[in-house]
Amino acid sequence: MMNLNQLEHLLALDDTRHFAKAADKVHLSQPAFSRSIQALERQTNLILFERKSGEIRPTPAGQFLIDRARQLILEARAVQRDIHLYQRGEVGELAFGVGPFPCATLARSVIENIRNAYPKVALQTEIASPSELLAMLVREEIEFFVADTGDIGTVPFLQIEPLMRQYGHLYARCGHPLAKGTHTFEQAWEYGIASVKLPDPLKAGLGQLLQQSNRNLPQLALECDDVNLLHQLAVNTNTVVASTDLAAKPWIDKQQLVMLDIIDFPKLFSNISIVSLGKRAMSPVAGYAIEQFKPF
Repeated sequence: MMNLNQLEHLLALDDTRHFAKAADKVHLSQPAFSRSIQALERQTNLILFERKSGEIRPTPAGQFLIDRARQLILEARAVQRDIHLYQRGEVGELAFGVGPFPCATLARSVIENIRNAYPKVALQTEIASPSELLAMLVREEIEFFVADTGDIGTVPFLQIEPLMRQYGHLYARCGHPLAKGTHTFEQAWEYGIASVKLPDPLKAGLGQLLQQSNRNLPQLALECDDVNLLHQLAVNTNTVVASTDLAAKPWIDKQQLVMLDIIDFPKLFSNISIVSLGKRAMSPVAGYAIEQFKPF
């Protein structure tokens, strides 16, 4: 089977029409260069050059192969150039996922860093629940995701790297009837609670607080994975939002939301981790993106 080096030799001989000059051009001795051309003729079972009266010219078969070789060599050089660009992050794309709370608290600065460091890389960010992101990862539609992994069990093919723990509470607008004093979860429930999509075990726990059976899971006022929308709803209505302290902080700093003092509300937290496929090699940009999440 012919190789790219032999095709390079073929083109060098066509360019120079002289064995010694062609050998010098590709940095080979003349005997080694001649053996390379002879080997190519044996492999193709074709006579590629006519050698008459000291003149070297390609045969019709040789010209056919030369034309194809030029295309192949140009494409090979383009591939090599693109590999170097890819290694430097100057071409390519990156698809990764973030869960609702990492999206609201971590993703913006990470994406800004990626865009500044790799402006020519196309980014695709999927915002979804952990279960949806896991399905995307298994289908290799994303390289990794950052989300709450509390409901993701030990899976041999997954690499789960803990990142941070975000604690959660109930929040309401500053003028809310429950904004002052201590209250029960059932009192907060009466105003309607908005939250990201909750797994059934957590809903069952809320049902116990409301003294409901597990077969009658409590119905939230709104389930939505857009955390900013949840906060805006709480600011403009009497709806109570379940959020993490980190996600609610900008709204508290602007004095738009307050943390409610719910005496029987359990200590809830979100275990945020970086999840990837253990045996899959990461692209250079994916490795950089993961490192940007870690300082948090």
